Amino acid sequence: MRRRAVFIFYVIQAVSAFGFALIFTTNLIYQAEVVGLNPLQLVLVGTTLEVTAFLFEIPTGVVADLYSRRLSVIIGYLLVGVGFLVEGSLPFFWAILLNQVIWGIGITFTSGALEAWIADETDPTALGPILLRGSQLGSVAGILGTLLSGALGSIALALPVVSGGAIFILLSAALVAAMPETGFAPTPREAHSSLTSMAQTTRAAMRVVRLRPILIVFLLIASVIGAHSEGFDRLWREHLMENFTFPSIGGWQPIVWFSLIALANHALSIAAAEVVRRRVKTDDQAAVARAVKTFYGGMAAALIMFGLSDSFLLALVAYLASQTLRSISEPLMNTWTNQHIDSRVRATVISSLHQFDAIGQFVGGPAVGLVGLRVGLRAALALTGVILAPVVWLVAQASRLSGEEPEAAADD
Repeated sequence: MRRRAVFIFYVIQAVSAFGFALIFTTNLIYQAEVVGLNPLQLVLVGTTLEVTAFLFEIPTGVVADLYSRRLSVIIGYLLVGVGFLVEGSLPFFWAILLNQVIWGIGITFTSGALEAWIADETDPTALGPILLRGSQLGSVAGILGTLLSGALGSIALALPVVSGGAIFILLSAALVAAMPETGFAPTPREAHSSLTSMAQTTRAAMRVVRLRPILIVFLLIASVIGAHSEGFDRLWREHLMENFTFPSIGGWQPIVWFSLIALANHALSIAAAEVVRRRVKTDDQAAVARAVKTFYGGMAAALIMFGLSDSFLLALVAYLASQTLRSISEPLMNTWTNQHIDSRVRATVISSLHQFDAIGQFVGGPAVGLVGLRVGLRAALALTGVILAPVVWLVAQASRLSGEEPEAAADD
């Protein structure tokens, strides 16, 4: 059953990465060129998503801990698909905002539940290699999704968005038949009322966080990462289009360039994940902390370079470096975090981390967007690197606390 669960996890990682690459390779271009959103509206779209995530992360995480992580994942991908069908079918600002609510709720159903599900179906101490391999498979699938997105987007920019939505709906349907759940025992119905048990599970998760200072630091790390990411993710394409002239090769349009950039990003992420999988001992918390600290420090420097560079080639190198480091930092952070969370409240605690990420995005995104509107996109993109830099110090503090809590990976 463990092998089946790992296989299904890999399928989920690959199909979801394919779907998201299909959508997001051209999604912001669709929003800017077809719907006509300005930089501040682009960030506000993301802010709507993060407000939704903030409101629903904990309730959906509690549902996953109480009833079924499998069901939570299935519902989540269904809502993601429906949301993007709405956006791609209706090219209006209000429809894009509505999608952020629908797929935002959907992604909160999956965000804590998927990691909790695979950790319970396997073993948290063996989670690192599985997450890194899943990241690699996701990057491979992302290459395919990027290629298809460029092809479909050249026909109509809405087509990749609609197609991606359909893929997520099909994934949800397939998981109904194929996804196992043997490592999780839901709370017996007779032992609770729904509201009472949700409150009890939430309190238990918060108690775990309070009793383990390292989890508080992880929450701070999540908020800083969120504060930098929202503005960056919404504005980096606009930065390249507004502040640089793309090299004249074969008369390529920007959509072709963005597809090639995404392909390069996926290829570098695959190679980097393989190096990390072979070189970093993911069951050694000190080794994981050193790697994460180094990666986030390099990422912050690359983001600042990306914002300030006058050279297209240098900006491109800085972008690829920052996103490659980002792709390998996330599974390592997930591995490290899971080693400090009790199984029975895992989805809720992970949802708390995502909620703090959403808080960071809610605060940092509009600030970066406003800087982009008032000062310029160069300053806004460089600011994202400055915002991220404190993660290096926070990871060092978490590493120190990890050494003081050798029993933290064990359940209470």
